[in-house]
Amino acid sequence: MKIAYFDCFSGISGDMTLGALVDAGVPPDVLTTALASLKLDAEFSLRFEKAVKHGITGTRAIVEVHPAHTDTPHTHEHTHGHHHHDHGPSRHLSDIFKLLDDSGLDAEVRDTAKRVFDRLAEAEAKVHNTTKANVHLHEVSGIDSIVDIVGSVIGLAHLEVDAVYASPLSLGRGFVRCAHGLMPVPVPGTMELLQGIPIQQTDIPKELVTPTGAALITTLSQEFGVMPQMRLDRVGYGAGTRDLEQRPNLLRLCLGEKTSDNVSQTTHHTETDSVDIIETNVDDMSPEITGYVTTQLFANGALDVFLIPIFMKKGRPATQITVLCPTARRDALIKLLLTETTTFGVRLSSADRVKLRRDFTQIETQWGAIQAKCGYLNGTLIKTIPEYEDCKRLAEENNVPLQQVYAEALSNLP
Repeated sequence: MKIAYFDCFSGISGDMTLGALVDAGVPPDVLTTALASLKLDAEFSLRFEKAVKHGITGTRAIVEVHPAHTDTPHTHEHTHGHHHHDHGPSRHLSDIFKLLDDSGLDAEVRDTAKRVFDRLAEAEAKVHNTTKANVHLHEVSGIDSIVDIVGSVIGLAHLEVDAVYASPLSLGRGFVRCAHGLMPVPVPGTMELLQGIPIQQTDIPKELVTPTGAALITTLSQEFGVMPQMRLDRVGYGAGTRDLEQRPNLLRLCLGEKTSDNVSQTTHHTETDSVDIIETNVDDMSPEITGYVTTQLFANGALDVFLIPIFMKKGRPATQITVLCPTARRDALIKLLLTETTTFGVRLSSADRVKLRRDFTQIETQWGAIQAKCGYLNGTLIKTIPEYEDCKRLAEENNVPLQQVYAEALSNLP
């Protein structure tokens, strides 16, 4: 599986993300050709130049907007403390969605970009006490920010990245001037986007994580933490505008194949990861609601949900709901438990997991094909489990017992 790991030791912004992707091998003309299909209200150009930060060379992305009434381009430098944007109309979420829908972009790129802008709009709406439909996306609806976001999605698609991971995000401090006036760093919209994400504040009096950067990484990254075990293929550096005294103003992008790597002595070539655990006890809720909540938890990104019958004070029978999830989905699942169940609080913890390396195979039966999960230890196949949903579907479609379908699947294992 091809993965991208963003090492955000100096934060992240949209143009740094775009620069890192080009530095890691995305051809600039791939971006400019795809972005040209956006029907924007002003012409723009996108160029890249090398920049050196503390002796490390990276690539800087520069968007120049050419207003219709002048031949003089306006260069956007909004990284780390600059919230400049083009002076066109302040767009709503529906305006940006229409831009994407009317473009010639690949459907997957359009849908992913929409998710980024939708997340931005949700955060800004909460900060300004309005709805996603009505919120004005000031700093993040400018042509430069649209190019950064859509271009980054295009770049990841071009690299055929299957999954995105990221380090904890380094934050600056101080104040920055925005469309709404003087704002604390990180600005409120950014802080809203970072809920549930590992962060660490530095003593750097600059904006290190911009709203565009926060929206991109919190939407795209499925996990935040140490670098996953991987075979490293390429490294790219995206350069920010400012020169920081304390550290190189760069975003590092690591590309490679995810592996089970060098933990064989203790885990026998298994895979390891970490998950967050959310638990709560309920003793005053209908079992029908419990079933509904379980379904909703899985639909909202839970890796696993299980129910344990327990006894609480005064001998009352109750149910313990336990949810395993990636860190990036934790807050959404906590909110779901607090709003959909009778609980007034949840318990949080984390755990390391050891898993068999796995892939999938297909089993042919007289009723049709069934997918099966294969588990490997030390490179040796030790178990193959037919997928329940496939067996159930074939049993229902052919009016045969589920056990019969399952038994034939096991007998036909390759």
